[in-house]
Amino acid sequence: MRLFRSSDLLGIARETLDFVREASEETHPDEYMGFLRAEDASKLGLDRRGQVITDVLVIPGTTSNPVSATVRSEMKPNDVQSVGSVHSHPNGVLRPSDADLATFGQGDVHIIVGAPYGPDDWRAFDSQGKATTLDVLDVELPEERFFDFTQDDIDAELMAEGRYEGLPVDERDDESDGDKGLFSWLR
Repeated sequence: MRLFRSSDLLGIARETLDFVREASEETHPDEYMGFLRAEDASKLGLDRRGQVITDVLVIPGTTSNPVSATVRSEMKPNDVQSVGSVHSHPNGVLRPSDADLATFGQGDVHIIVGAPYGPDDWRAFDSQGKATTLDVLDVELPEERFFDFTQDDIDAELMAEGRYEGLPVDERDDESDGDKGLFSWLR
């Protein structure tokens, strides 16, 4: 692993953008928030120097409601692969609010995804809040990824460690809609 990487941001992997749109829709009507991570383009088979956004880091303890999402800053790792942030606007407005601008200082790109979360319902902004272009790239993401797990995996690990305070996954009564997906804990 190289210590210094090219700072040129080439774009976002289509699979990653699809994940962001789905996560935003799943947390609706509350906001969704995460941090963007990038990989060197060479690791993704691209013959170009630069980085591609490949992952979204969701911080434990993030709280959200229909008008804001709050991250516990002490939980955010000092991540060398972090390149910015992503959050949703359930009201569909695709421009940063004053509160958004106050959080845009860290990272090169900040994505806002708006309802109804379709393929064109997102915009990218620089750290000053000015609209910027971010290409969507069709790249093959590595199979083994750091955040490749499900809510069932988390529950099983907590149960094995004796730290799970609820019932086993198959005995839970999720009143929302029977969904026990990765983002069900955000509701």
